Amino acid sequence: MIRWLIFILIFGLIDFYAFQAVKTTFRNKWVNLAYLIISLIILGNFIYQLATIDRGSGMSIKVNLAIGLFLTFYVPKLVIIGVMFGEDIFRIPQALYRYFFTSGTAESASYMPSRRTFVSQLALGIAAIPFASFLYGMFKGKYNFKVLKYVLHFEDLPEAFDGYQITQISDIHSGSFDNKKKIEYAVDLINQQNSDAIMFTGDLVNNVASEMYSWKDVFSKLRAKDGMFSVLGNHDYGDYMRWDSNEEKAQNLEELKIIQKEIGFDLLLDSSRYIEKNGERIAIVGVENWGKGFKQKGDLKKASSNIDSDDFKILLSHDPSHWQHQVIDDDYHYHLTLSGHTHGMQFGIEIPGWIKWSPVKWRYKYWAGIYEEKKQFINVNRGFGFLAYPGRVGIWPEITVIELKKGSGNA
Repeated sequence: MIRWLIFILIFGLIDFYAFQAVKTTFRNKWVNLAYLIISLIILGNFIYQLATIDRGSGMSIKVNLAIGLFLTFYVPKLVIIGVMFGEDIFRIPQALYRYFFTSGTAESASYMPSRRTFVSQLALGIAAIPFASFLYGMFKGKYNFKVLKYVLHFEDLPEAFDGYQITQISDIHSGSFDNKKKIEYAVDLINQQNSDAIMFTGDLVNNVASEMYSWKDVFSKLRAKDGMFSVLGNHDYGDYMRWDSNEEKAQNLEELKIIQKEIGFDLLLDSSRYIEKNGERIAIVGVENWGKGFKQKGDLKKASSNIDSDDFKILLSHDPSHWQHQVIDDDYHYHLTLSGHTHGMQFGIEIPGWIKWSPVKWRYKYWAGIYEEKKQFINVNRGFGFLAYPGRVGIWPEITVIELKKGSGNA
């Protein structure tokens, strides 16, 4: 209760401060009243949904919506405050001067200088940009699927796999979906890539296996001639739920594994497979989740125990921090690692050839796209679905297509 009271106090002050720009700009009691009512509804619903969240089912669409509306309305208010504070840097010293040095004069009748309408209008105008962006992200951006294509060159790629194509998807988070037609479109888009293999790098659900009941038939339409391979992500283990018993939690995980098999995925649990063509082969290795600050269940040595050190290796590992902390310096050379997990924070700015930025870069060194270290590559998929904030702004849902080519790539 004390925590929520502090929260209400902080955001009440944010509302009050931002309200000054609204009041100065519009000078209309009905606009002012509408602002106050909407603010109370958004903040009240956010607090209610989080305070009463069902720990037995986890994040629901209603909770996601409450989070989304909260961010949509309060991030712009922080922008307003930033602009207005710039004005107050000058207003407050003027008020102090009038209070201490002009007492008793006509000038001291109002110590605090009036707010300039222009500054308030500027604050509202700038704040309209994140407001519109977050709204767009919730209603359009979350299903704005993008196919990103890469060509990677390897001198030791077996000749038979020159031109081999892989489609990677990650972080489905089926419990957040609310539009079946959009997901059907995305599954069709994956199949249209006509890749040799499909790789799924974890987080099929938000918390519970039952989230996939309504979507299993859709994802069962995925097709790839050499098969579909998958691993588990941190959300698949049910660690963010309150279970009545350890047996119930374990049963949920077993059900999720069965669902993956029913969809058509070959789930790799610290294990490996070979894909063979014309007497040559590449190794597909999959580890259970290993993440810095998250579950560290994956065992890379166990996963690779049945392959040779000189095999061409593709590693599926949900969390890119695994690549950074264990894979790069492993005795085995993992030519290509496929990861996800970060979602690109579902928010950022990407202009190819110019800028790629998201706040998640402060948490993860490798957070979106292709990286190369020590002649090893990783692709960090931005995610297929979404979690918490029910939208995406600038960091769109991703279907990755990677073509393997033999050679140095310098020709």
